[in-house]
Amino acid sequence: MPAPPAPSPIHLLRSHSSALSTLFISTDNERIYSGDSAGQVVVTSTRSLRPLASWKAHTDSLLGIEEWGSQIITHGRDNKLHVWARPEESAPIRQGPATLSDLSTPTICYSMDVNALNYCRFSLLAIAGSGVQEGLLAVPNLVESALADIWSLPLRQRLHAAIGDHLDTSTTAFSDGRSGNKSGIIMSMHLFHSASSAPSSSMSARELRLLCAYEDGSVVLRKRTVPENKQTVEGRGWEVVWKSKLHVESVMAMTVSSDCTFALTVSADHLVGRYDLLKTQEQVSRPASAGTAFKTKHPGNGAVAIRSDRKVCAIGGWDGKVRLYSTKTLKLLGTLVHHKQGCQAITFASHNERVPLCGDSKENDTSSDEDEITVEEKHARDRWLIAGSTDAKVSIWALMNFEKTSA
Repeated sequence: MPAPPAPSPIHLLRSHSSALSTLFISTDNERIYSGDSAGQVVVTSTRSLRPLASWKAHTDSLLGIEEWGSQIITHGRDNKLHVWARPEESAPIRQGPATLSDLSTPTICYSMDVNALNYCRFSLLAIAGSGVQEGLLAVPNLVESALADIWSLPLRQRLHAAIGDHLDTSTTAFSDGRSGNKSGIIMSMHLFHSASSAPSSSMSARELRLLCAYEDGSVVLRKRTVPENKQTVEGRGWEVVWKSKLHVESVMAMTVSSDCTFALTVSADHLVGRYDLLKTQEQVSRPASAGTAFKTKHPGNGAVAIRSDRKVCAIGGWDGKVRLYSTKTLKLLGTLVHHKQGCQAITFASHNERVPLCGDSKENDTSSDEDEITVEEKHARDRWLIAGSTDAKVSIWALMNFEKTSA
């Protein structure tokens, strides 16, 4: 049988004029957030594919962007982290020819000074159960980029300062002339509650954990050992669960599965690291045993994402190609070819189990008929993969069902 034709993007977004640096899609798959190297942020409707908002959020490149309830968090290389009020999608925006200059700028709620030396984006852990919107925010330490801080939002109170190994020092010089911590600066981080068999309502039964990937190619998992609201400084109250070093180059990107049971890392080398987040100190006998290195044929990777069903991952290469792998075996499932320049950001749409039926109440009563989408279209949107490149374009791909091939 002849080989099937090479897939092409189903949509291309050209709202940016600078290299894409970060992407995010809302959990209901209704909005795509994109940020570029000039500090511009664009919010795009997945129904109309028209921009809902476009504004200069930062004076330097975007490191990260995320929707948080009714707010948007943006993090830039200008050492600022801003929290904005999310603009509502109005009927005139949907129905009219939306030009970027016509769109209003979201209102800023508050800002924080952060350390953006290391190109490491924030990690947000939303706290459920309280009447107000609360969360924990992990960012690099304000002074030392090899250490991490955790802040509470919206209070902007630093709960834990300088998490890391203060004694891990050497005279090793790094590429930018620094010397000091031999693990190097933090390249990526993820803050989460450990998986627990306890009821989800029992917050005290779940440990707060911080996963950090470093400049020397290592990954370290730490857990909090002090009571929930106790403030700590100089890394006290945190202990290492395990440390694994699989890469010979700096970790360029890291992602964690939706259930926080495993993580993947990519680097300039040809390896993909897979880490078991459920392993304990007693189960780890040697430095690399918490992780497994998988060899690929493609060195030079800058982005990685895991689909919400945890079966498929996507890796963006410096060659502009997006490669799909099984998360279990790292078997190559397919390659998406469109961008001619490096792919710096990737995200999957959420796989929503329940899709509203025709008789359900509308999500937004102001929707125009042309933007109403069917159940089948919502299911198809669940399989979207979105990629951003240094060519300033955002590509949207409709993936096949990998149920039989991702084992």
